[in-house]
Amino acid sequence: MILEDGTTLKGSGFGYPGEVTGEVVFNTGMVGYPEALTDPSYSGQIVTQTYPLIGNYGVPSHDIVDNFGIPSHFESNKIQVKGCIVSELQMKPSHWTNNKTLNDWLREQKIPCIEGLDTRELAKKLRTEGTMLGILKVAKKIDVEKVRKKLKTIENIDKKDLVNS
Repeated sequence: MILEDGTTLKGSGFGYPGEVTGEVVFNTGMVGYPEALTDPSYSGQIVTQTYPLIGNYGVPSHDIVDNFGIPSHFESNKIQVKGCIVSELQMKPSHWTNNKTLNDWLREQKIPCIEGLDTRELAKKLRTEGTMLGILKVAKKIDVEKVRKKLKTIENIDKKDLVNS
């Protein structure tokens, strides 16, 4: 992960291997990562989850619905974020609603993510300095300088008409 101010953050990749760019933001929820990842308000962003352990209850089934037939644990029918950052990923979730692991779900929906970062420190940086554009890359080998050069080509989300997209 490289932020537009040049900050380089190294972690371990999971989800889908790839490279994404976007506005880096944070979510401080203690629960609700399926809801956060499927929330259209995070569309096109790279979301940092500040709660230290993510994935512990897995991903519930879309078949669990409310009285109106709307899935109870999702805000939309797909993951809306471009990528995510977590402190620690739980690979063996335990909950009665668990349908699959977070890693499997992210891989299915082609979303790259990283773990092993101090997400609370990153959130403090973003809160103090404001949201930043960034590049998140998940690969076996990463040429950091090559990724750093791409920083100037990131589309600024502030200049995009999000209402009509």
